[in-house]
Amino acid sequence: MSKRALKKYLAELKKKELEEQLMDLYSRFPMVKEYYDFIFNPKEDKMVQEAKARISNEYFPLKRKRPKARRSVAQKYIKHFLTLGVEPHLIADLMLYNLEVAQTFSMDRNVPEAFYKSMLNSFNEMAQFISLNGLLPNFKERIVKVYNFTQENHWSYQEGFSRGLDILD
Repeated sequence: MSKRALKKYLAELKKKELEEQLMDLYSRFPMVKEYYDFIFNPKEDKMVQEAKARISNEYFPLKRKRPKARRSVAQKYIKHFLTLGVEPHLIADLMLYNLEVAQTFSMDRNVPEAFYKSMLNSFNEMAQFISLNGLLPNFKERIVKVYNFTQENHWSYQEGFSRGLDILD
């Protein structure tokens, strides 16, 4: 169904019928419920803390022996928060947290080349997001710290991290 056809259909419905359909969507689809729960009671800080705990658990697991170290876990949360409309400074904080935890993880482990490539992607996405939302003054110190870590520890793709830093300037 196209957007135009949906608009026409919704315009023809009576208020009561429209309310019934929304209630049906709310009860059937968890994503609709989550959206309305967020709109009417946004507990953004709590959601970000839960996401940070999950990201941390990827690199430093509490219940299993081996870390999975998947960047995709953080990316899912970031994408979900963007869809919901979470405050940009909280999303930027989560992006930086992901990089900081990954760097801590890499200190005492031999990580594959793909790890560095994915962290470069995360760094570039974070730099673009912070630049677009004008959040540099709030996060400049943490960004420089992350960048310096990549240089001091001789991470692969150092030039890519430098270019990512240039995005902010």
